[in-house]
Amino acid sequence: MSNGLDRPAAARGFGESFDAVVLPHLDAAYRLARWLMRDPDVAEDVVQEACLRAFRYFRTFVGGDGRAWFLRIVRNTCYSWRRQRYQPPTDSFDEEQHSTTRPQSDPQAVLLQTDAATLIAQALSRLPAHFHQLLVLRELDGLSYRELSHVIGIPMGTVMSRLSRAREALRSALHTEFPQPVISTRPHSREPEADAVLV
Repeated sequence: MSNGLDRPAAARGFGESFDAVVLPHLDAAYRLARWLMRDPDVAEDVVQEACLRAFRYFRTFVGGDGRAWFLRIVRNTCYSWRRQRYQPPTDSFDEEQHSTTRPQSDPQAVLLQTDAATLIAQALSRLPAHFHQLLVLRELDGLSYRELSHVIGIPMGTVMSRLSRAREALRSALHTEFPQPVISTRPHSREPEADAVLV
């Protein structure tokens, strides 16, 4: 009995090869796994297992959008790992954030970029998993609504409404993380200042 692994990759999937369907999307798969697992090392392992699963079941790929097909496998593999053998770290150490060597550039620009990225990452981590996943796939990986519908397995209308709620939840989380200063509408009484004379 054949399991499909003994045939050449191009013979499956209506003439498309495994390499052509899956390999161009490895970076997107890693980004998704990293955001879902919240650990870069585990994300690499998850993507490797997802590639093996995709190869094993490539004969079931009937053509169409290979990116959505593969990212769905990555998503499902992440959920399997979380259920079976992985507990995400509660407080991971960020080597880049705490290292003493920094790239040479404008310190203020580096600080602002680091702060913004940290702020967004913290806000994203506070979101429920289904909102977190939608925002990562749409905003960071650039999947279309149709691709999101296929990857997550929900109707396109539900994708749009959940995405709207996810963006609102992110705004709320960002507001909680970084509240806007209160600006008073009352005019401030100003003491008259003495004009300084420079000699």
